Amino acid sequence: MEGRTASDTADLANKIARLVEERGWNQEEFARITRLNRHTVRQILLSGDRRLRNATTSACARALGLSVNDLRTLPFEQLLPRVRAADAASNGTDARRRLREEATDPELLAWLEDNPERARRLTADEVTEVLALQGSGSPLTVAAIDRFVERIERRRALVNRVVAVADSRYLDLLEQFVGLLFEKVQPPAERR
Repeated sequence: MEGRTASDTADLANKIARLVEERGWNQEEFARITRLNRHTVRQILLSGDRRLRNATTSACARALGLSVNDLRTLPFEQLLPRVRAADAASNGTDARRRLREEATDPELLAWLEDNPERARRLTADEVTEVLALQGSGSPLTVAAIDRFVERIERRRALVNRVVAVADSRYLDLLEQFVGLLFEKVQPPAERR
């Protein structure tokens, strides 16, 4: 963090302020969502001259549905579509409503009760995957559901990183690496 200049800090604060504005949040809402002090949020959103600690940046990124790395490194123009997608997912409560309405297994209901924030971050496709656990034929446990959702979260984070690498100068390297891995996971008959 010491290598960051005042310009980097101002750029980061400016990006956060513009993305918060895009989401339609005011200072109070952003402070509540990030669980940051109102004074800290005010300094970020209005002055932009506050030096952002890692924990503060992390809280802002999480609230905006972004990774810390993306928030720090990507330009506003690349972040905007991601925030809009996260906004549509969180505002369109259809997936969450569907999860609550269609969850019938007591263990899944218990997991939902214990993990409302993680359940909120599930996309519509991920909700479909979680709901499919109910009809899998094997008895569910809260621990099994937790492991399944953790795998979904890891996959989502990995895809976000791959997208970031694909948008960089390392696209060719990424393509080669993924091609090699893909060959390894294909059944022998399909490798030819």
